[in-house]
Order: sequence, then structure tokens, then C-alpha cells
Amino acid sequence: MSASSGEEQKPQRKELILRVMEARQKDVGRGKVRIDIDLLSQIDVSPGDVVEIEGTRKTAALAWPLSPEDTTTGEKDIIRMDGITRKNAGVSIGDKVIVRKAIVKPASTVKLAPSNFSITVDPGFISYVKKRLKEFPLVEGDTVLIPVLGQAIPFTVVQVKPAGIVLVNDDTIISISDKPVEPSRYPRVTYEDIGGMKNIIEKVRELVELPLRHPELFKRLGIEPPKGILLYGPPGVGKTLLAKAIANETDAYFTSINGPEIMSKFYGESEQRLREIFEDAKKHAPAIIFVDEIDAIAPKRDEVIGEVERRVVAQLLTLMDGLENRGNVIVIAATNRPSAVDPALRRPGRFDREIEIPLPDKQGRLEILQIHTRNMPLSKDVDLEKLADMTHGYTGADLSALVREAAMNSLRRYLPKIDLNQDKIPPEILESMEVKMEDFINAFKEIVPSGLREIYIEVPEVKWTDIGGLEEIKEELKEVVEYPLKYSELYQNSGIEPPKGILLFGPPGTGKTMLAKAVATESGANFIAVRGPEILSKWVGESEKAVREIFRKARMYAPAVIFFDEIDSIAPIRGISYDSGVTERIVNQLLAEMDGIEKLENVVVIAATNRPDILDPALLRPGRFEKLIYVPPPDKRARTEILKVHTRNIALGEDISLEDVAEKTEGYTGADLAALVREATMRAIRESMKICIDKTNENCKPTDAECRDKTMKECMKVNGVKVSLRHFEEAMRKVKPSVTQDMLQFYQNWVEKARQQLPKTTVKPSTYA
Repeated sequence: MSASSGEEQKPQRKELILRVMEARQKDVGRGKVRIDIDLLSQIDVSPGDVVEIEGTRKTAALAWPLSPEDTTTGEKDIIRMDGITRKNAGVSIGDKVIVRKAIVKPASTVKLAPSNFSITVDPGFISYVKKRLKEFPLVEGDTVLIPVLGQAIPFTVVQVKPAGIVLVNDDTIISISDKPVEPSRYPRVTYEDIGGMKNIIEKVRELVELPLRHPELFKRLGIEPPKGILLYGPPGVGKTLLAKAIANETDAYFTSINGPEIMSKFYGESEQRLREIFEDAKKHAPAIIFVDEIDAIAPKRDEVIGEVERRVVAQLLTLMDGLENRGNVIVIAATNRPSAVDPALRRPGRFDREIEIPLPDKQGRLEILQIHTRNMPLSKDVDLEKLADMTHGYTGADLSALVREAAMNSLRRYLPKIDLNQDKIPPEILESMEVKMEDFINAFKEIVPSGLREIYIEVPEVKWTDIGGLEEIKEELKEVVEYPLKYSELYQNSGIEPPKGILLFGPPGTGKTMLAKAVATESGANFIAVRGPEILSKWVGESEKAVREIFRKARMYAPAVIFFDEIDSIAPIRGISYDSGVTERIVNQLLAEMDGIEKLENVVVIAATNRPDILDPALLRPGRFEKLIYVPPPDKRARTEILKVHTRNIALGEDISLEDVAEKTEGYTGADLAALVREATMRAIRESMKICIDKTNENCKPTDAECRDKTMKECMKVNGVKVSLRHFEEAMRKVKPSVTQDMLQFYQNWVEKARQQLPKTTVKPSTYA
């Protein structure tokens, strides 16, 4: 009777037929759907009202207007809903659903059960769930997500009274079973759980969902649908996650092969396991077979020693495109080493399409951060956009680790308030917990992009303010490195590319390496430091391979700064070396990497040397190290600034004037001045120690250790350490200037020579004395 009465009501309510699209990140898990505002008014629905959605089953959700970015595209006949709502309506992306205004009743009772594992239920938890579900539309058989301690736990709505669409209110009685119901209904991974892959998901859906759900389209066109997809990209970008989402969203039979687990020591058993997996998939077609780490079971046959690997590759080739038809089965494989996979697999008929999953861009990183912080109690000061901007080169896995580390930092703040011996933590403490921006900033210092870990060097934070003088050089470096990264639109609009290479040259100790450290800190780019001699190897080809690897990583994790310290040790003039030719090959490799066929996007190369005369001239042309910056010994003003930097934490005597000290230190480099301040301070400490030792000897017996220790500490506290002009004058007699007139003449001559031989090379004229 009730069914027939429902049928009678249908014509009285206006309906829309809309196409299903994925939800925006901000709406996931909130029971919202987005529909065009004009279409909502056609069915008499206002924003915030409940709508009934009918796919293969009926469900309900709160209707809200489409976001501005959707309205600009002109697509109106769409409904954006998340994976949970799609599962509840029994539809996939691209399907059509009927939407109408819902007839909603207040719920008297609602019975829930966990979807996939047993839980312990207490009255406090029931009241928490009720609070979360208040004013939330429910239909019997729906799945709802309840965030518990930062994790969204799926619950199935077992029963609602009265029947139909209900809203939970203060009078609703909620009961929760502790045993799971229908674990298979739990949606594992949906497309909304993957950030920064919109274009890739569209490509994969065309290749996978269409052949599985509508093979007749391909039959009508008289073509075979794609049978294999190879996903490749750096580790941690989400290849396996994408395969899980595809399996879940298509409702296809899904079976996975974890590369190494099918290998066996017994002859023929590995191939037998492969045949069984394909047979099983064919029986349950339409099906997806996912091969993770395919390079482990299908390496290049001419490069492997073992016979088993060769037979497994041959078996995989015949199963994918042999005499026997494999039916409606699609094979998806993932690898981060596509070059290691047997070439015979990488042809049409086997892996028809190869899809690269790159590192996420800024928008992608923002989406990933939104996904991982979806159920996290964030403080109002958390700026996910700023975090997305800071995390250049981070994969999805790195960002997940960043969020986890931030949560751990937050937990450490609350641990002193928590009595860990209690059975249960008080709800008020749990409610008060939140993750702040400082937690993310501290976590950011801990988490290094996974691909850079093997070549990562901890660079001490050096800011521009830590470097005295050199104002013109600082400005020059900002223009070349910092501004192109921070204000890339300006350079794109002007139609020029910033220089790719900078060579810092000058006497030792003038601050070349320190300038490179400051560039790394201030630009926020990934910094790869290469100490010249460390890439040299005794094996032929290994040194060039190390250079190739450095540039490959920099391209992958751009924006990046590569810094070659002491570059003269690895790139001397070709034709005059007396080694086995390794430095010549390194120079050739450097030339090819910096300005070869493969473009260097968003990567700046900085090199430092105090012997520019022995560098290969080919490196110094435009397109390579086109900006030559002479870092001179500091003048009087710069020396004063350097002394201020090094003495900012030192107590100076009233008789001392840093300008006077700067006047007397002509020819001193920044390193010399640092040594001078250190020596003067050491002399002051020595004097202070002597006074205190004499006082201790007067007041304490030689055997009374406690008295001596106490008197010494009190004396040091009272007297302190004060550095006077006398200490500096004594230190000057010991620390001599390292720059001579001959040195300055040498650099002057080299600059003149470079100008004649390399007329287009920029040598800043105002920066050498």
C-alpha cells in the first residue's frame, strides 16, 4: 500500500534529471549536494532544503547552489555529490539521477551500526553522534561518516522510524550497535580522496570506466577497448591510491598482484599463479587486475640474470596479448621506474596508455592538504594555502606525513594535561584539542620531500640580514632566484626567462657560500648542495651519472636551487687535465644538463669558486653561467656591517667603536672579521677567567671543590665578559688580512679577459674594486 501511495505522490512533485559529478573538497562528508540555483527554484527548493536523490536506490542530501567556478563553465545540468552520497544513491560519476524536493519527517528512532569493525559504545559516544547528525537527512540503508579522533568512521543506518527520509532532532532516540553490519558496503577510496589529479582521473575514467560499463560503444565503432594502463611517477604521488579509487568507483571485480609475492623458487609456479589470477578475473568480468611495482616482476629480460624473471615476463606478455582472449579484463600497472620495465610490455595491445602522475602543483597540494585535514580540528590561524605554497616538491605521501607530524606536535602540547593512567580521557579535553599553524610550521622543518632525502643536506638558516654589506650582490641574487619563484607571472608577462646560472667568484672568505645559503633560505625553494669533489668516483661513468641524477631530481622537485661549491674541482678547462678524463666528461655532462635538449624549468644553478681562470670557457656563455658576480673583499661600510652581525650577541666595552675597527681592518674578508671577533672575545674570556681563578684561590681551599665551583660561577656571573678595544688590537696582531693587492689584481685581470673573450657575458662592473 505504501509503495502505491508513494507512486501517486510522484507526479505532484517537480523533478530534475541531472548528471552526477564529483564533489568539491570542502563538501566531502557533509551530506551536501550542489545544484544550479535556477534549477533549484524550478523544483521549489531553497538553499539548505533537503532533496531526494534517486539513482538505483533513493537517498537524501542538503541542496546548496553550485560554486562560482562551476557557474562560469556554463554547465548547469549537473549535481555535485561526494563518494558517500553516490554510494547511497547507487550511482557513479557520469550517471543520471532524478532529484526532487524531499518529504521530510522528524526521526523518532534511528538505529546505526559500524560498517566495518566492532566498536565500544557508551552514553557519551551516543550523545556525540547525535550532536553530529543533528539536522542531517537519513534514509534506511545509507552510510554516514562520523569523525572520531580525526578519523571518519562509516556507520550504516540500519533502521529509521518513521520510514522514508528523516531528520535527527533533540527528541530522536539513537541506538548504536557494537557489531558491524554489511562490511562490504563500506566505500574504501573515492575520487574525492585523491587531490590534485583532476585531469588524470578524467583520462583514466575514459580508459577504464567506459570499456567496463559500456563495451557496446567500442563494438559499435568496431575497435577494441584499451586493455592496459601503466601509471608511472615518483614514489608517493598516489598511483596505488588511484587504482583503489577506480576499482571502488566502477564497482568492478578487483584483484591485485603485489609484484614480488607471486615469485616462487619452484619451476613454473610463478607463471601458474599469474595464469590463475587472470583466469579468476575473466570469470568475474568486468574486472580490473592491478599490478603494483611491475618493475619487480617484469624487468628487462636482457638485463636480468635469473631465468624465473624471464619466464614471468613471457607469461605476462602472452596473458595480456596472446592467442587466448582475456575478455573484459583491464590491467592497470604502477611503477616509479618505467625505464626498468620490459619494452615488449610497453606497446599497444598490452599497456596501451602510459599515464604520468607528476608531483602535485600548488592547487593539487592545497586539495591534498584539505583531504588530510578533513576530520582534523584546525585552529582559525591555520592557512592551508600558505602551506601549499611552502611545500614545493612534496608528494601526496609527504603531505600526509606533514599533517600527521603537525597532529603529533599538537598532541605533545596537550599531554601534560592528560592522565595516561586513566581508562578514558575526559571528553572536555578531547573537545578542546586543536591543531595550530605553529604545529604545521614545526612539522614542515621535520619533513623533507621523500625524493630529495638521499641528496638532502641540512642547510643552516641564513637570512639576508645575517650577511653584512654586499647589498648590490644580494639584490642581484634576489632578481635572479627569489623574484622568479615568487612573482613568476611578472616574468611570463614580460616575455623573458630569468638567467639559469650564476657564478659567484672572488677571494676566499668573502661570503660566496653564505650568499648561496641565504638564497636557499629566503627563496623557499628546494636546495640541493653539491660539494664539488664528492661527485667524483673511481668507476667510469658514475660521476656523470651523479650529475644527471642531481639535475633529474631538481627538475622533478622544482622550484629548486642547485649549488656547486668549489666548481673548479669538477669543471676545469678541457684538454689540459692529467686524470683519466673524468673531469672532461663531467664538464660535458654539465653543459648538456644546463643548456641541452631537456629544458631546465624553474631550476637555478649557482656555483662558487675562487679560481675562475681554470673553469672551462664553455660554461661561461649565456644560457649556462651567464651571470658572473664578483664577490669583492668588503669595503669600510661593509666591514662595519659584518662586525655588527658578528658582535650582536657580544657585550662590547664603551671604549670601542666598530667604525674605528672597520677602518683598521683594510683587506680583511668576512671570514677574517669573524675570526677577529672570535679571537678578541676569547682574549676577553681568558682575562675574565684569570680574575675569577685568582679570586677562587683566595677564598677557597684547593681541596674544596664545591666552594671553588660556586665561587667561580658567582664571579663569572658578576664580572661577565666585556670585549674592549684593547682585545681587538691584540687580536689584530694575530689575525692578519688574507686578501693581498696581488689577489685583487688577479681578479681584475680575469674580469677584463672574460669581457674580451665572452662579450655577451654579464660581469657586474660596479661590484669589483
